[in-house]
Amino acid sequence: MNYTMKKFSLVLSVAALLFIGLTAEQKEITTLAIGADMPGKDLELTRTDENKTTLADFKKEMGTLVIFSCNTCPFVIGSDNFEGWEKSYNDIQTVAKLNKVGSVLVNSNTAKRDKGDNLADMKKRAEDKGYLMDYVLDKRSRLADEFGAKTTPHVFLFDADDKLVYEGQINDAYKPNNKKVKEYLKDALNALGAGKKIKDSKTDAVGCGIKRK
Repeated sequence: MNYTMKKFSLVLSVAALLFIGLTAEQKEITTLAIGADMPGKDLELTRTDENKTTLADFKKEMGTLVIFSCNTCPFVIGSDNFEGWEKSYNDIQTVAKLNKVGSVLVNSNTAKRDKGDNLADMKKRAEDKGYLMDYVLDKRSRLADEFGAKTTPHVFLFDADDKLVYEGQINDAYKPNNKKVKEYLKDALNALGAGKKIKDSKTDAVGCGIKRK
């Protein structure tokens, strides 16, 4: 093989590797559709006390609420422009409990385990903020991949038959100059508990992208 052919072959090889890398990074995430069965019920998750658990452990009589969260996203912890949805977590837990729905916060930020989202960081934040919901670590973002979760936060509410009945955001409080907040998640929980149809079953997930690795 002459020099020109070798050089051309090398360029093709590098281009192929770059294409593969870009394809892997840009892999489209498909979020669960309303009515879908809950996936990943038996995937191992880690509590802040280091004990192992699964989603099945959190289910209550009327269903299960799963919120993908983290310690580092301004949409969760707050910023100068928005107080953050974390402040709503305990109220959400109260509404969920009243409607006999189990709930859990899931941290799938695998790529930020050494930058504020490891188990020790999670334990400290849960204690400092007085979380009423259990907070669990999703190793290698496996549960997030099963759900097609995209952001922190990203909400998934399942009924007693493990069917997805609400997916998206907690509320629209993040919108500037919003005088009347639409409480999508609380309304969905109350409707589920009352055996009624959920009016807005899907909203846009808003927040920071989940940091997969």
